[in-house]
Amino acid sequence: MNRVVLAEVTVEPLDVAAHERAVADPRAGAVVSFAGVVRDHDHGRSVDALTYEAHPNAAEVLREVAAELAGDPDVYAVAVSHRYGPLAIGDVALACAVSTAHRAAAFTVCARLVDRVKERLPIWKHQVFSDGTDEWVNCP
Repeated sequence: MNRVVLAEVTVEPLDVAAHERAVADPRAGAVVSFAGVVRDHDHGRSVDALTYEAHPNAAEVLREVAAELAGDPDVYAVAVSHRYGPLAIGDVALACAVSTAHRAAAFTVCARLVDRVKERLPIWKHQVFSDGTDEWVNCP
C-alpha cells in the first residue's frame, strides 16, 4: 500500500527528521530526505530577509503532487511540507522524505518530488537583498 503520510503547507518550522520518521516502513530498505534551506545569497547577491507567500490552494496542490509520487509502485510512503511566512537564513523551507525498498528508487523519487513541488506549488518568494533592493520569485 503506497501512502501519503504528510503533505502540508504551514507557518510552523519544519523538521526533516520527523518527515523521515513519518515514512518509516518495515519493508523499506531506503529512506531519502531533502531539506530546502534558506541561504544567505542568491545569484551573487546577499540576502537579508525572505518571506514566502502561499496561494489559498497551495495545500491542495501539494497533496496532489504527493499523491502522484506515492502512486509510483516503488514507493511505500511520501512526506512533504513547505513553509510560508517570514523565514530566517538557515530555516528549512521545504522538507521531503520518501521510503522505498531500494536506494536508487528512493533517490529518484525524492528528486522528482522536489522538482514537481518547485514546478507546481503556488508559493512565491520575496527576497530582500543587502543593497536594499528586493525581488519576487514565482516558484511554480
